[in-house]
Amino acid sequence: MAWLFSWNQKTFKLFLILGLVFSISEVQAKDLKPDVKFETAEIQIGSKKITVEMAVTPIQHEKGLMYREALEKNQGMLFVFDQENVLNFWMKNTYIDLSIAYINKNLKIVDIQDMKSTNSLELSDPPTYPSKKPAMYALEMSKGWFKASNIKVGQALKLTRKLK
Repeated sequence: MAWLFSWNQKTFKLFLILGLVFSISEVQAKDLKPDVKFETAEIQIGSKKITVEMAVTPIQHEKGLMYREALEKNQGMLFVFDQENVLNFWMKNTYIDLSIAYINKNLKIVDIQDMKSTNSLELSDPPTYPSKKPAMYALEMSKGWFKASNIKVGQALKLTRKLK
């Protein structure tokens, strides 16, 4: 019986150590990412004013809303690209469900989709969400925000002021 107790204790310790190793590696993976800073701006779609963080550089595009636990009401992230293309977004390490509006070079919304949160430990290849038409901008908001705000394809986005 002592051997069985000892084995269970060893097994418990092994699982405890493995759990700590995986937890630490996830924290370190976050810490290895550069501390990416975003400028903010105010935009408007219809009568809705939104405060957005601007993702303009490739590093900002990559970081996006990764590791965020929540978004404030009427806040999101606007991704800006150099030219119009079919854009592909994924939700790697994104902990909150989002909705995305793809916006063309004329600042008109051409597509709106809902995107499901994922964790990189759960999926090695998270799903992608391609725009149905070429776009130059993408606006990520909390899931359901566009529908709740009655924002639809065809509406225009307007930059009202740069905040920082």
